[in-house]
Amino acid sequence: MFRPTRHGGVSVRLSAGEAQLLRNLFVPLVDLLTADRDRRETSGTGISPDEAAVFDELERLFDDSAPQVPDDPVLARLLPDAYRDDPKAAGEFRKYTESSLREAKKYFAQTLLDTIPPKGGRVKLTADQARDWLRTLNDVRLMFGVRLEVTEDFEEQLASLDPKDPRIAAFEVYGWLGAVQESLVRAIAG
Repeated sequence: MFRPTRHGGVSVRLSAGEAQLLRNLFVPLVDLLTADRDRRETSGTGISPDEAAVFDELERLFDDSAPQVPDDPVLARLLPDAYRDDPKAAGEFRKYTESSLREAKKYFAQTLLDTIPPKGGRVKLTADQARDWLRTLNDVRLMFGVRLEVTEDFEEQLASLDPKDPRIAAFEVYGWLGAVQESLVRAIAG
């Protein structure tokens, strides 16, 4: 799929269906990273959502309580604890890094969404954009993997599904994302 370009980037030709599928897969990731945030109610206060986000960030920095691991297993996987054996250190680390990690993940996903032509076609990515794609492809695969409870024996899991199992399509998309990711890794490596 992906091919290296002369200037250190990569290119790929996407069908209309592939372009739409990728768009449809990454919007929920951005929504998940955004919706879970505790947001201040701003209606009628004259405070814009951006200003509220700044206030929320300041409040988090001065809050003595450590943020908790997200309840959603996908978010817990996307935003893991830095210190598994030390909850206090993990909470302190999360307090200062979770917000920027969320924003970075949303930025990477937005890069992908911004560079996919809506009706398919040739996509040319700079080296930085290619790395953003790689990061966000990984995040979406993690999201699918957690939801589908994918194990190291993915091929066996897929083969053991009943042909009428409604999860087959999701498993096939997960496998396709893996092939896209592998192709991108090879193209980046040259």
